[in-house]
Amino acid sequence: MKNFGYPRQLRLLKPGDFRNVFENTRYKVYCPGFLLLATPSKQAATRLGFVIGKKNIKLAVNRNKIKRIFRESFRLNQHQLPNIDIIVLAIKGASQVTTEELSKSLTEAWPQLGRRVNKATAKLSSSIKRQ
Repeated sequence: MKNFGYPRQLRLLKPGDFRNVFENTRYKVYCPGFLLLATPSKQAATRLGFVIGKKNIKLAVNRNKIKRIFRESFRLNQHQLPNIDIIVLAIKGASQVTTEELSKSLTEAWPQLGRRVNKATAKLSSSIKRQ
């Protein structure tokens, strides 16, 4: 049976983890108002971190609401993703995105991110086999 929890091991917590994703970003997926940056994980699980600043979303209650929506969506879709580290980055226009729009775009974004990672992994493994 799959575990749909969101324990501490599935979170990016340390500055080094965030720095690693920012410096080694291989996959990007755009959602209205947000950018998902991902890189292969050194851990045995897919992990999620947030960079949602006051500049793009003024009120703390709105920033927290957005993080709750992302966490819940990630929690339900984590088993469909390969082992990657993901950062959710708020960009211009994030404050205008409604809850419904965000939920709908996330149901499309997680599979899209998984396909990009799997496609790149397959491409890499086929090039290694040729050598």
